[in-house]
Amino acid sequence: MRLETPPPTEPVPDAAEVVRRTAVADALLVAEQATAAAASNGIRADIEAELTVIAEVAIEQAEQLGGEYDSGLGDILSEQSDASPSASTLAQTPRAVVTSLRDAATRTRAAADQAQLGPLGRLLASISTSQTQYARSLAQLTGAEGPALPSTQIPEPAEPGAEPSEADEASATPASAGSEPAVVPTGLSAEDLSALILAEDSAGYALEVRAAQADGTVRTRAYERAQVHRARAQAWALVAGIDNTDQDPRRVAYAVPGSDTTTTDLARDLELDLAQNYATLVGIAEPGTRAILVALLTETTLAAAQWGAPAVPFPGLPERA
Repeated sequence: MRLETPPPTEPVPDAAEVVRRTAVADALLVAEQATAAAASNGIRADIEAELTVIAEVAIEQAEQLGGEYDSGLGDILSEQSDASPSASTLAQTPRAVVTSLRDAATRTRAAADQAQLGPLGRLLASISTSQTQYARSLAQLTGAEGPALPSTQIPEPAEPGAEPSEADEASATPASAGSEPAVVPTGLSAEDLSALILAEDSAGYALEVRAAQADGTVRTRAYERAQVHRARAQAWALVAGIDNTDQDPRRVAYAVPGSDTTTTDLARDLELDLAQNYATLVGIAEPGTRAILVALLTETTLAAAQWGAPAVPFPGLPERA
């Protein structure tokens, strides 16, 4: 006599697994779609090469996320999935790949902010940055619309016990559906913020010095980035509550590499170092407060690219280089 038992069922994924599976599905969709688009007839050689790289990077990102989940019940169960649709059901053109990259970057960026596990949030932030960067480069080659970049405005800390004013509420109104005003990151220590302030301020100082020594376009670009980094150092000092106090780590001057390091190389390395700093802080900050850190990881990575840094699968994560 054999007792009847319930048929096997798929385990219910927790929130972290749902986030992971969605990111994997997005990456694999991009890979499949880019591969198909690269193989289409009449495609330009430079676009084909870019699509090939995008497909390879997306596969690597899916693998680092843990790959597709397989319970082993596929032959027993008729599985219904809510994952992203197959590329075979979508347009297989370079412009369609740009759209998929844009959509994936938006979802992955939001997931990085909300992920309960810091290391997962850090990885997702890096992948979102990569997707944004490749979407921009492919859009430039194809004439498609590039991705909208998240705001990099560092939020001001709220006054203790202060009630939001009408002006505050108006400025916090989302610019578009689904967007939310940035919040001050929580979970960061005083040492974390102090190191970030010092990194931003020293980068601004170094670029000011080099701007004064350069001319033409390099001078203009270095000066503009110097002002950006100085302003960010000030904003983070306000967030930390140490502006013009004994705890303020900013100095009058910093050591700057000599003339054997070109301004272009120096600027690139400064932006890459800051991207790594922001990626690290994403992994430390509490869920729901990482959005500005993710945005600044993306922005500094794109700035480094303008100084000649190559695109990589995992921006800001040197251990995955």
